Amino acid sequence: MILPRRQIIPPRNEPLIIVGASTGGTEAIKEFLLPMPPDAPPILIAQHMPQMFTRSFAERLDGLCRISVREAEHHQVLRPGFAYIAPGHSHLLLGWLNGKYVCELNQGVPVNRHRPSVDVLFRSAANLGGKNCIGVILTGMGKDGAACMVEMRQAGAYNFAQDEASCVVFGMPKEAIALGAAHEVVALKDMAAKVLSCVATRNRPQTSSAG
Repeated sequence: MILPRRQIIPPRNEPLIIVGASTGGTEAIKEFLLPMPPDAPPILIAQHMPQMFTRSFAERLDGLCRISVREAEHHQVLRPGFAYIAPGHSHLLLGWLNGKYVCELNQGVPVNRHRPSVDVLFRSAANLGGKNCIGVILTGMGKDGAACMVEMRQAGAYNFAQDEASCVVFGMPKEAIALGAAHEVVALKDMAAKVLSCVATRNRPQTSSAG
C-alpha cells in the first residue's frame, strides 16, 4: 500500500526532480536525461519495468548521459549529478536519513497493479520533499502517479506533464492534467529545458498553462 499522507518537510532547500513513466517511458526518460548537466539535482525515477531489465537500462543510460545513472539501492544518499531508477521488483521512495535525502526501497504490494509504482514515489515526494520537488509525469498507460502528483502540487512542488502529441500513450499525463496536478504541459523535446529553468530560477510561476 502507499504510505500514509503525512507531510514532514526536512529543513533544507535542496531541489529534487521526481519522474514517473510507463509505456514508452524508456525512450522518453533517455530523451529527458540526455540534456541534464553534471550538476543537475538528484533525479528519482519510477518506470514500470520488469526486474531483469532495470539494471541494464540504468547502465545503458549511464553510458549515454552526462549525469550518472544508477539502479537505486536502499538508503543510497542522493547526490547532484545522479539519477536513480527504481529496481523492477521494488517501490522507490524519497527518504530522509541522518540529515540527508536517500533512496528507500520496499517490496510492498503493487499499487495500481505496479511495483514500482509512480504513486508511491510521488506520495513520498509530497511527504518529504514538498516545495523542494519538481514532478514530471511522462508517457504511460493508465493513471499511476496522477493522484499523488496532486498531493505533490498541494505540498508545494511544481509539476510538468508530457503533452499528448509527444506521448506514446497519453494515459498517465492525461489523468494528471485532468486532476489539475500539472502546472505546465510540455512536449518531450522541451521537458529537460523547462525543468532545468525551473531549477535555476527557484521561482515557481503562479500561472498554470494546464488550467
